[in-house]
Amino acid sequence: MPEQHSFEYAMIRVVPKVEREEFMNVGVIIYCQSLAYLDASFTLDEERLRALSPGLDMTEIKKHLSAFCEICKGGSHAGPIGKLDMGSRFRWLTATRSTVLQCSKVHPGLSSDPAATLKNLHARLVRNE
Repeated sequence: MPEQHSFEYAMIRVVPKVEREEFMNVGVIIYCQSLAYLDASFTLDEERLRALSPGLDMTEIKKHLSAFCEICKGGSHAGPIGKLDMGSRFRWLTATRSTVLQCSKVHPGLSSDPAATLKNLHARLVRNE
């Protein structure tokens, strides 16, 4: 059996009207310190989001979701946060916010393959497969 490594993950949510606290899960971010793995994936169901909030700027939402993925990759192209170490980037991305894009609480797990786990979590928790 492959070695299991602890990881942490959070759901990425669009909260169109923060005061109403209604949200839609659109992505997952996962961090595995022991394997130096940090990544995020998202699927934006624009039709469902427009039903929740007709005036939502999808272009802006996509831009910010793409920034999540760039910050996960790190580097100077991801701005000042992209220069932080992997764990700090994860903590920054999953910090509590009162904005249109928010993360759930961070959850733990065990995995031998964080990339496969990200794909599985995304399929189950975002795409409802």
